[in-house]
Amino acid sequence: MPIPGSGLAKGLAVTLRTMTKRSHTAQYPEVQPQLPPRSRGVIGLFEENCTVCMLCARECPDWCIYIDSHKETVPATTPGGRERSRNVLDRFAIDFSLCMYCGICIEVCPFDALFWSPEFEYAETDIHELTHERDKLREWMWTVPAPPALDPAAEEPKEIAAARKAVEKAEAAAAAAAAAEAETLSADSAPGPGTPATGSSGTPAPGAPAPGAPGSGTPGPSAPGAAGTDSAGGTA
Repeated sequence: MPIPGSGLAKGLAVTLRTMTKRSHTAQYPEVQPQLPPRSRGVIGLFEENCTVCMLCARECPDWCIYIDSHKETVPATTPGGRERSRNVLDRFAIDFSLCMYCGICIEVCPFDALFWSPEFEYAETDIHELTHERDKLREWMWTVPAPPALDPAAEEPKEIAAARKAVEKAEAAAAAAAAAEAETLSADSAPGPGTPATGSSGTPAPGAPAPGAPGSGTPGPSAPGAAGTDSAGGTA
């Protein structure tokens, strides 16, 4: 059974320990605070990735994202092709006086156009100036920290694995083609059976047996008066 008043005594002990510690004052703004890498300061816009799909504006629970766009016709790139239309971004603004920093817009963006930035020094004296347009959002994009390194024991991303397998397959195909070509060239340059190796001038190559020599397989010229045929062409 707990002793009556033990909870009060523990709370007072924590208070006494805190009162006896020396206070630490951060000299802001001369000394900037060391923020965690995943701090939610403001939202940066990478305009090149935005396709004006309006998904972030529709999913925002505060309706603090304002997007305006227009359509442009893109001419056909090939003869006989048809023209296409695409959305062009005119305005992308976020009202940070309404934003509750939930991060839903960043989570639902399918093209990685919105990122968290640790920048937090954007206070204004007028609440209407807290609506920042795309130029300011783009400036904050360059303060977005680099993504953390992957865990060494983590599974390899599917995109990298697919690219690596494609490169390995192409290298194996190239090596097989080079080996087949080398075999074809060696087969074409090899002398056929019973064909003496000759030099470029038609003379026997060095080391090749001369015609009529033992082991050459080619009979040599018959001498006059030798057995077999006489000089008149008759049989001896």
